[in-house]
Amino acid sequence: MTRKKKRSPHRDRPAAPTPRPATPPDKVMLALAVLGLLITGYLAWTAGSGSPSAFCGADGGCDAIQRSGWSTLLGLPMALWGFGLYAVVAWVSLSRKASPLLRWQRQWRLVLLGLAISVYLTGVGAVVLDAFCIGCLASLAVLAAMFGWLQLRRPVSAPGQPWKRWWAVQALPVLLVVAVLHVHQSGLLHQRPESRRAAALAQHLSDYGAKFYGASWCVECRQQKRRFGHAADRLPYVECSPGGRNTPMTSTCAAAGVTVFPTWVIDGIQHNGVIEPQQLAVLTRFDWDRAGAAE
Repeated sequence: MTRKKKRSPHRDRPAAPTPRPATPPDKVMLALAVLGLLITGYLAWTAGSGSPSAFCGADGGCDAIQRSGWSTLLGLPMALWGFGLYAVVAWVSLSRKASPLLRWQRQWRLVLLGLAISVYLTGVGAVVLDAFCIGCLASLAVLAAMFGWLQLRRPVSAPGQPWKRWWAVQALPVLLVVAVLHVHQSGLLHQRPESRRAAALAQHLSDYGAKFYGASWCVECRQQKRRFGHAADRLPYVECSPGGRNTPMTSTCAAAGVTVFPTWVIDGIQHNGVIEPQQLAVLTRFDWDRAGAAE
């Protein structure tokens, strides 16, 4: 009688999966992220301390950008948000657990977001403020270098789906973020609606002979106009620098003795800086309370 051999209890068990080798750090992306951390860290420090940037002269435009509404987001300097982005990119570049494809996808998304916001803010500085920040441009160059590196050294399987679909899926959220950022930073949500009192005061200022001298790139001039909401178009505004920053002042403004923006001239007396509507009403003998009661 033949005895059946007993099977080993371990013979029917499936073989344990071979552990995936750890993904080596992306040293190039890590080095670029550290460079970005140094740049944005310095910009955040100058913004928080009020110290002038070592890379900008008196007419470099850095001060105009730093004082503008685009320099902060939710009460924090934009440079600090950039610092956080570079920190996340550095952490992802150091990760050994993610596969090369997954890590590349995460890096690509982060860099695309940072690059889009940086391009947007650079465009705002050039078009709206007529100013450039060397540190901001340096950060833009780092993000562009990151994006180029990711395109050149992407894994063979990247992006993991057809390029057209990948771009469509990734670009839409980025464009949405930039659009929301523009609406928030440009003050469209904070602009006061036109009121009868503000419109009446603006018309009264024109009839009174008051003059509001400013420049298109002047941050404080924009703040002054926001005090009147949509009635700002009725103000007796005089553009002193139609050619942009660092261009000769118009003869009208030079003859009026304007040296800073904004400047109000009321009864032949100059008043520099942003002035509240109530104070303008007092200076021009406008009945502010009566105009408010009529609304």
